[in-house]
Parts: sequence; C-alpha cells; structure tokens
Amino acid sequence: MTHPLVTKITDLAKPVAAELGLELVRVVFHTNQNPPVLRIDVRNPDQDTGLDDCERISRALEASLDVAGIIPHAYTLEISSPGISRYLTTDREFVSFKGFAIIICTSPAFEGQQEWAGKLIRRDDKAVYLNKKGRTVGIPRSAIAQVMLDEGS
Repeated sequence: MTHPLVTKITDLAKPVAAELGLELVRVVFHTNQNPPVLRIDVRNPDQDTGLDDCERISRALEASLDVAGIIPHAYTLEISSPGISRYLTTDREFVSFKGFAIIICTSPAFEGQQEWAGKLIRRDDKAVYLNKKGRTVGIPRSAIAQVMLDEGS
C-alpha cells in the first residue's frame, strides 16, 4: 500500500523536476527502515539520466521538502534514474509496450483482485486494458496503484 505522504510529496516534486527539465517517474517512501527512506526516480527525457541530474534535483527537492515540512521526522532522500524500468508510467511507455505481458496492481481491490496479469492492449483516460486469456479487461485508472512489465513471462 502506498504511504499517505506520497501524494503530497509527488505534488511537490513534479514541478521541481519539471523546472529542471526532468520527469518524475516514481516516488516511494520506505517507512520500514530507520531512518525512513524517500526514494525518487527521475528521468531526463532529452538524454541519458546522469549523476548531475540526480544531484540537481536532490538539492532542489531537499530544500523544497524542508520548507514545506511534509515529512515531520528525519529521513534519507535517495534520487536515482529508473534505467529501463519495469514500471510503466508515461503514454510513450504504454504505446511502446503494447502486446507485452504486464501486471497491474490495484488499491483498493478491483472486482475482488489486487493483481491482474495479461497482455497490454492500451491505456486511455479512463482505464488500462489488458488481454487476460483472450478476454479484454479494463481496469479503471483510479484503482491502479502501479503497472509493471511481467518479467516472468
């Protein structure tokens, strides 16, 4: 389940990343570690994401997070590049991986399931569609926690 602060952190981080010419790919807050770890993946859409990109957003985001006071206790900030990510987030990725095996995780459960596996058909404004054993299933985007490539297939 996604940590409740992730939405606030994402809302703060997206414009910071955009101002630096970067895309925010993923935000995860690992509270099971001491201190908790805030991991943020960014991508440079114009070139390979480098250490310089990670350093620039780390400085800018750290300052913004401190001013906003969203995280009230000590934490570790990790910035990285997703590389070839298993997670699909952008329109371009959903087009590029059409026909590939994917896993969709929902929160809350959709039609009694939290995990759906099948071949990616498409994504639109309302849902992500997959072929599940010859049957098309549309999962509402509002129920989707994440979509990832199924590396086991």
